[in-house]
Amino acid sequence: DMASTTAGKQRIPKVAKVKNKAPAEVQITAEQLLREAKERELELLPPPPKQKITDEEELNDYKLRKRKGFEDNIRKNRTVISNWIKYAQWEESLKEIQRARSIYERALDVDHRNVTLWLKYAEMEMKNRQVNHSRNIWDRAITILPRVNQFWYKYSYMEEMLGNIAGCRQVFERWMEWEPEEQAWHSYINFELRYKEVDKARTIYERYILILAHRNWIKYARFEDKHGYIAHGRKVFERAVEFFGEEHIDENLFVAFAKFEEKQKEFERVRVIYKYALDRIPKQQAQELFKNYTVFEKKFGDRRGIEDVIVSKRRFQYEEEVKANPHNYDAWFDYLRLVESDADADTVREVYERAIANVPPIQEKRHWRRYIYLWINYALYEELEVKDPERTRQVYQACLELIPHKKFTFAKIWLLYGQFEIRQKNLPNARRALGTAIGKCPKNKLFKGYIELELQLREFDRCRKLYEKYLEFSPENCTTWIKFAELETILGDTDRARAIFELAIGQPRLDMPEVLWKSYIDFEIEQEEYENTRGLYKRLLQRTQHVKVWISYAQFELSVDSGERIQRCRQVYEEANRSLRSCEEKEERLMLLESWKDYEQEFGTFANKDRVRKLLPEKVKKRRKLTAEDGSDAGWEEYYDYIFPEDAANQPNLKLLAMAKMWKKQQQQEEEVNLIGDPDKEIYKESSFPRGKKCYPSCPHFY
Repeated sequence: DMASTTAGKQRIPKVAKVKNKAPAEVQITAEQLLREAKERELELLPPPPKQKITDEEELNDYKLRKRKGFEDNIRKNRTVISNWIKYAQWEESLKEIQRARSIYERALDVDHRNVTLWLKYAEMEMKNRQVNHSRNIWDRAITILPRVNQFWYKYSYMEEMLGNIAGCRQVFERWMEWEPEEQAWHSYINFELRYKEVDKARTIYERYILILAHRNWIKYARFEDKHGYIAHGRKVFERAVEFFGEEHIDENLFVAFAKFEEKQKEFERVRVIYKYALDRIPKQQAQELFKNYTVFEKKFGDRRGIEDVIVSKRRFQYEEEVKANPHNYDAWFDYLRLVESDADADTVREVYERAIANVPPIQEKRHWRRYIYLWINYALYEELEVKDPERTRQVYQACLELIPHKKFTFAKIWLLYGQFEIRQKNLPNARRALGTAIGKCPKNKLFKGYIELELQLREFDRCRKLYEKYLEFSPENCTTWIKFAELETILGDTDRARAIFELAIGQPRLDMPEVLWKSYIDFEIEQEEYENTRGLYKRLLQRTQHVKVWISYAQFELSVDSGERIQRCRQVYEEANRSLRSCEEKEERLMLLESWKDYEQEFGTFANKDRVRKLLPEKVKKRRKLTAEDGSDAGWEEYYDYIFPEDAANQPNLKLLAMAKMWKKQQQQEEEVNLIGDPDKEIYKESSFPRGKKCYPSCPHFY
């Protein structure tokens, strides 16, 4: 017992200890294991052994087993037609045709509407040269399933291969009674043509186009053309055009008709066909027609014909665009440009009238900006191309009556009308129109244009009146005051010009006062009235203390040719410096001192230069706290400030800056000495700053 126990213990294998209990990187699922096992099972499955039947008894046994298996499968599920077909094909392979025929008949009892079953049955009979049986099967098939075209095709093909032409024709006739699809008719026609039966084919076409008319007229006509019956082909096309009428007109029919006539060298007929079609087919459906018409004209037409077809095509395109959106004024402009280059005046005028009839529905100027150019182009066309001044005048007047002047106006229309009347040497009409414009809807552009017109006519009194009206309408417009004064200056009346300038600077509201004052000062300088100029500068400085005014004043004094000009200029700088001490913008004060410094560099003594140099400020960097819009802290920013020595409040700051600079210079000298004494010693050490102190940007050590 002990021995057996010991032997049993020795036979039990020891279980290996798993050292790494972590999950594997690639996990294997149970589904994967089963799938791999199934695949390996199929791989390892040995092929069935080959059987060799050596005697009749073994063959009969084999047939019995196979038939029993097929019958069992059929008994299990009679509706699976593949089992019947396999059974019949197996019997056919054994040359048991009668048995196979019996199986097919049994299967047809189960499912007589199965197409595959009929096909396999008939093919079996044909392969075994059983012609009458095959005919019987095809007759039964087409009687039960007449809409299966495959039966008809195969039946007719079999009869044709057997040479039974009459029987094949009879099959086709039976088929055509069911009015099949297009390909069936073509098969019948091709069958007749193979045997040169053109008349019979024509008869089939006549029946065919009455049943399936779409596109088949073209094929019928091509059939006639192919066999040389040109008159018949033309008659077919003409019948087709009449058949479709204008309601169901087809682009492809006319293209084919035109190509047919082109082949017969009937070019005038071709041109008539294309034009007839283009007049009746909707433009968006005539792309192919236009293309072929263009190619035809390029091949057989002259230059005028080619241009006509291209212009016609583009006109149709523009017509469609303006019909889709009548307020698309850009499309109207393109359309008008096209007809102006090609059509007669009446046609162009008609298109212009159609275009201007599309008035913008909203009375807002932005909607009228493009529309108004239709009227302008119309008027210019009548004047320049047609040379009809009376119609041009009517166009301008109709446009001016149409514009709602109480809400907005277009100064360009009034000015163009006035210029037109002047070109017609009808000055009263021009003045009347522009006067009406100023009375109805005064605008800056209208006043400027009218004044420019009178200036060209040298009617200066009228110009003065217009300027007075203009200034009554817009007294704050500095440009008008300046132009009015310039006019009087040109005419030599300086007193009137000076009075105009005085009135101008006395206005309570001006759009560009600095330009006006500069023009007045330049006027006085040009007249060499230097005392008046100084008076103007002083009056201007009472209103504004801008640094540019002071610099301009100083430069004026320097430019005056007199012995006191240098002293006067320095006095202006002195006065400006005193005046700008209270200025909040320190950059302006610095700008003045820089200008003064440049002046002293050129004209001053050493003492003057040193004095200005001492007035220059110290530039220091500072920090200030930023606050966001919501009041939260937005951090700090650095900015530059200027400390002027003249200001008493800045003296302590300047003294502190001087001490900081002196201390920094001393530190740099000490570091240079230490660096020379010890090459390994770094220049920047924390001990270089005062003990216990930290440097911030506001500290002098920072700089």
